[in-house]
Amino acid sequence: MSKPKPTIFPLSRQLFALGCLFLLAAYPGHNRLQTIVLTPGPLKNYVLGELNPAVYPVSDKTPVPPTLARGIVIQDISSKSLLFSRQADVPMLPASTTKIMTALVAREYWTDLNTVLTVKNEDRAIGQTIDLVRGEQLTIKSLLQGLLIHSGNDAALALADNYPGGYSAFVLAMNAKAKALHLDHTVYKNPSGVEQYGHVTTPRDLAILAGVAMTDPLFAEIVGTRQTIISDTTGNITHPLTTTNELLGVIQGLTGLKTGWTENAGECLVSYVKRDEHAVILVVLGSTDRFGDTRTLIDWVYSHHTWQEPRL
Repeated sequence: MSKPKPTIFPLSRQLFALGCLFLLAAYPGHNRLQTIVLTPGPLKNYVLGELNPAVYPVSDKTPVPPTLARGIVIQDISSKSLLFSRQADVPMLPASTTKIMTALVAREYWTDLNTVLTVKNEDRAIGQTIDLVRGEQLTIKSLLQGLLIHSGNDAALALADNYPGGYSAFVLAMNAKAKALHLDHTVYKNPSGVEQYGHVTTPRDLAILAGVAMTDPLFAEIVGTRQTIISDTTGNITHPLTTTNELLGVIQGLTGLKTGWTENAGECLVSYVKRDEHAVILVVLGSTDRFGDTRTLIDWVYSHHTWQEPRL
C-alpha cells in the first residue's frame, strides 16, 4: 500500500499565506519594534504679540475716470493692495524711470555719500543731461541729485563708469537687484533709460521698485527736491538742477518720484502721494498726458476711498 503524497499548495496560496503572516506581524502593537511610548512633556505657554493689521483702502464703487496711459498701477503702500491697474504685467519701455534702479544700485555700493567720482565719458551721454564736464569730480550725493532731480543721463553714465568692472558690470548689478526684488518682467540694458532693444519693465514692477526706493530717506529727500545747485569738489563748476516733475510742490501730499520720456515710451511718471497717513504709489506709462492722468487718478483715489482696519 503506497503512502499518500503530501499536499502541496499552489504557489499563489503560499504567497497569500505569507502575506497574511506579514500583515499580522506588521499590525501596530503586535511587535516590539512598533511599540511607542508617549511621555507627556512640560506644558508651555505662548503669548502672541499685539496684532497690528494694516489698514486697507475700500472703494465707494465710483469708476476710474478716463485716462490716456497704456499702463497704470495704483498701489496702497501699507497693505500692498491694488486700487486700480491697467496692463499691470505688460512689458513697456520705462524711459528715465530706469534711474530709480540706477540710484538704488549706486546707494547700495557707495554707502559713503562723500565718496568722490571722476566724470570719464560725459560725451557718450545722449538726451537729458546736467552738462557734466570730463575730468570734474563730484560726490556720490551730487551725482544722485543730478540723476534724480534733473534726470541727467550723464550722471547715470558717471555712476556706471566708476562702478567696479565699469558700465557693463553696473548694468549686471541692476538686473541682479531686479531679480532679488522679484521684478520678474524687468530687464535693464543701460542705466539711463534711453531706448534699447529688450530694455523693459511693467507698471507693477515699477510700483514695487518705487516702494522699496522710498524707504531710503536720502532717496525720498532727493526726489522731493524741486531745485538745487550742485558743484564739483573745487566749487568752480556748478550745475543748477530743476525737477522734471511738474506736480512736485503743486499736488497736496505728492513728494516724488520720477519722470520719464522717450519718443516710443511716451510720457511716464511714477508718483508717491501721502494724505492723512495713507500713502499710495501711482505708475503711469505710455501716456500722452502723464501729469493730467496722474492728477485725475490722485483725485479719484482720495475722493472715493476710505481706509479701514480688517476684522480679525
